[in-house]
Amino acid sequence: MKRNILKKKKVRVSLTVILLICLMFQGYIWWIPVMTEAKTSDAIIVLGCQLHGEIPSAFLRERTLKAAQLYKQNKGKYIIVSGGQGPGETISEAEGMKRILLQEGIPESSIILEDKSRNTNENIKNSKQILDKMNLKSVIVVSNDFHLRRAKVLCDKNNLSASYSGVFVKQYIFKEVYGAIREMPGIIKDVLFN
Repeated sequence: MKRNILKKKKVRVSLTVILLICLMFQGYIWWIPVMTEAKTSDAIIVLGCQLHGEIPSAFLRERTLKAAQLYKQNKGKYIIVSGGQGPGETISEAEGMKRILLQEGIPESSIILEDKSRNTNENIKNSKQILDKMNLKSVIVVSNDFHLRRAKVLCDKNNLSASYSGVFVKQYIFKEVYGAIREMPGIIKDVLFN
């Protein structure tokens, strides 16, 4: 009987510790969108997200519209749209974002395609190479709020001077929450291996 009570207590304590660690990690993730703001920079990088054929996902559309808004506020001279072509996509994510930006009245000469990347790490590395070639020093990184901490980790690792601007798509709140949970192992992976 005592053994069962001790086992249950250990399980409760372990679950409480795990829950507290997860809550602290979420605080770490959400610190960037809550406590930072976009600073005027040389360029704006939009991190890719899924297309359905040629149709942008809600997340990709909102990220791209945010970049267009920042550009129109003179926060950056160029917009780098960063994303390759994944499964189920008939064009690259970069091309999908470019189309949105053109519809929003952004001049084609201000849009730079980075259409090779397959993940966030490659988004940042490939965009950094473009920035270096163009002698651009600072950027605003645009993504979903939950994704900005990982973007910051990777920008820091790549010596990229960045500020951040995020979107939160309310009509997809469950995907936003899922994304925030999924970021925990993603950040750990990028800290340890990228």
